[in-house]
Amino acid sequence: VNCGALSESLLESELFGHVRGAFTSAVESRTGRFEAAHGGTIFLDEINSVSYTLQVKLLRVLQEQQFERVGDTRTIQVDCRIIAATNCDLQDEIEADRFREDLYYRLNVVPINLPPLRERADDIPLLVDFFLKRYAELNKVSAPRITDEALSLLKAYVWPGNVRELQNYVERALLLSESDFLTPDLLPDHVRGLAPVRTRRSQ
Repeated sequence: VNCGALSESLLESELFGHVRGAFTSAVESRTGRFEAAHGGTIFLDEINSVSYTLQVKLLRVLQEQQFERVGDTRTIQVDCRIIAATNCDLQDEIEADRFREDLYYRLNVVPINLPPLRERADDIPLLVDFFLKRYAELNKVSAPRITDEALSLLKAYVWPGNVRELQNYVERALLLSESDFLTPDLLPDHVRGLAPVRTRRSQ
């Protein structure tokens, strides 16, 4: 669940479900993601985007393994693994009173710090291969091979946008390619060192 892509009310319904008539457009009852993930795993992306109010409900699920659907009084028990991801420092969010400290410590059982892509250059060939196959299948074409020169450029680039940026450039190169190979000319100028790199906070 991408927590940053939904408003507070929609996210609450997405996570916990709702009963018919809970709000204007609730024409039928709906199972939430937590209920659907019973016995499995739920991944909450951009957990820092969750409102302070909704964080209370999340904390209850973590501590008591139970919740109510929106508009319902019946308590639902759930047992699932929760994996949460964020692109910001939650300690900073806590100090700014945007994230609950108790929720942070309840989530922070097994922290996994993923280094930025620029520090994982050896992952780039594997990621390129994965994205090439994915977009070739989506576009119903044969997956081209990337040349050593193009791959060297990708490995030398600083990747301010991390994996998402790489994903976009691979898709772009595949769509522009007119041969069985992805060559340097299919990459953006700044990746080839022909224009300044626009830096931004890593994601």
